[in-house]
Amino acid sequence: MEIQALNMTVVWLVILVALVVIELLTMGLTTVWFAGGALVATLASLLHLPVILQIILFLVVSALLLYFTRPVAVKYFNKDRVRTNAESLVGRQAIVISEIDNLQGIGQVNVGGMEWSARTKTDEEKLPVGAVVIVLAINGVKLIVEEKKELL
Repeated sequence: MEIQALNMTVVWLVILVALVVIELLTMGLTTVWFAGGALVATLASLLHLPVILQIILFLVVSALLLYFTRPVAVKYFNKDRVRTNAESLVGRQAIVISEIDNLQGIGQVNVGGMEWSARTKTDEEKLPVGAVVIVLAINGVKLIVEEKKELL
C-alpha cells in the first residue's frame, strides 16, 4: 500500500512539473489550471487518499480554476496588448466614400487612408457618401459600421 501511495505521489509530481514546464515554455495560460489540479492531487496522494479521489480532485480543482480564474487572468494579461492590423480599426472613425447599401451589396469607407468594403449592422440602413461612421467589427474583409451620432 505504501509503495502505491509513493508511486502516485511521483506520478502527480511528474504531471505537475510537466504542466508547469509547458506553461513556462508557452506562456499562453494553457496548462496552469491543470497544474493547480495536479498540486492538489499530489497533496491528496501524500495524505494517502484513494487514487480515484485523487483523480476526482485533480479534475474538479482544474475545472474550478479554469472556470473562475481564467477570465480574470486573460483580462489581466491582455490589458497591455496592442491591437494590430485590421483589428486596430475597430472603434475608429471612417468616411463613407461609396454609398453603403447591404441589399445591393455595395459600400466603401476610407479609414486611416485605406479603402475598405463596408456594410451596416442592419439591411434597412443606408449610408450616403460623406457620412461619418464608427467601425463596429470586421466580418471577413468587410468592416461593419454604424453612423456616428452627433452630440447636441
